[in-house]
Formats: sequence, C-alpha cells, structure tokens
Amino acid sequence: FRFVIKGGLAGGAVYVAYDQGLLGSGTQAAEALSKAQAALPPVIQEWTDYLGWELPPTPKFDFSPSDSWNKGVQTVMSALSVAPTRACEYTVEGWKYVK
Repeated sequence: FRFVIKGGLAGGAVYVAYDQGLLGSGTQAAEALSKAQAALPPVIQEWTDYLGWELPPTPKFDFSPSDSWNKGVQTVMSALSVAPTRACEYTVEGWKYVK
C-alpha cells in the first residue's frame, strides 16, 4: 500500500513538472520559473495573513536556468576534453614515484 502511495506521489510530481515545462528546454524552464516567481509571493502573503504569521521579506535574485545549464555543460565538456592529457600526466607522475 505504501508503494502505491509513494509511486502516485512521485508520478504526480513528475507530471506537474512536465506540465509546467520544467522538463523541457532551457527557455521553457526559464518561463516556468518566472511564472512561479510572479505567482508565489501573493499566495504566500495570503497564507501568512490568514495564519497571522509575519515572514521576513524574500531576497531578490536573478537566476537563469539556461545560463546555469550552459555553464554546467561547458564545464563538463572542458573536463572531458582534457581528461586524456591529465591521465597521461598522472600516469607519468605515478611511474616516477614508483621508480
């Protein structure tokens, strides 16, 4: 029974992420993030007013998923491109240490 509940929650989370465009291209993810940034503050304010809580102001940040994705891909590809050279260097250093 637990497995069914957990599977349903996981499936629902994947469906919502897909439906909102989070699993699409970088531009779709950026649009989804901007929609969330526009929609969440009023909802949070409504709930804090209802519950009587006072929250500190939310920090403002500028985050671009597509830029972060591109930076990550460039870093990984750069590391993979120098991997054979580094492997040779480390092998030579290892042989020198063994001798």
